[in-house]
Amino acid sequence: MNWRFPGSAPATIWTVCEVSRSSAACHFPDPTPGETHSDIKFSATAEAEPYLTAFDRQGIKVWLQVEPGNADVATLIDLVMKTYGRHSSVIGFGVDVEWYKNRSSRDDQAVTDAEAQAWVERTRTYGDFQVFLKHWLPAKMPPTYRDHLVFIDDSEKLKSLDGLVREFTSWGQKFAPSPVGFQYGYESDQRWWGELGDPPQEIGKAILAQVPNTVDLYWVDFTAYDIWPAR
Repeated sequence: MNWRFPGSAPATIWTVCEVSRSSAACHFPDPTPGETHSDIKFSATAEAEPYLTAFDRQGIKVWLQVEPGNADVATLIDLVMKTYGRHSSVIGFGVDVEWYKNRSSRDDQAVTDAEAQAWVERTRTYGDFQVFLKHWLPAKMPPTYRDHLVFIDDSEKLKSLDGLVREFTSWGQKFAPSPVGFQYGYESDQRWWGELGDPPQEIGKAILAQVPNTVDLYWVDFTAYDIWPAR
């Protein structure tokens, strides 16, 4: 992605707490720091550490994302930032709101202004970090709070490139002048993006032409090897 957009930095969204669809608990990829939490399951080994170290070495910027489920977000911020915030690659903390206080994406809760402010302030006690909130529905975002927030749209099942640009433009306008970002390249849209000569670049340039407050563009992992075959 990086070389397709001159002046950009290589970056990724790295999920460090993934929700269990059966229990609404999230899996933290590191051993317990001596704490127990009913809605957080800890790994027996430091699963994420080798990857973050590699990102440090390669100069790749990393958002640390959580799918909180029923876990307390403030607790997750402390766990994530205490464990991984020392890495030079880390630029901020992110919440996938699709998995906030739920067991499925059909009953996720909207983020209030008070919650967003509390999460930002908690994260920034660990350094000069930003926070992203991710969803495809603007109604799930805090109504007015904007400080140090990036708003990421991960909408899919769009009918065409023009349809994607229209929807993403609306998202950008909704949160302007705050920075926004976009995830694209889903399997559900491959019927049309698969016909493009360079899907990551052509879609990204179309977004940038219409959404001037865009700061993040990500191709989703689900089809990454369709674009960049494993070597």
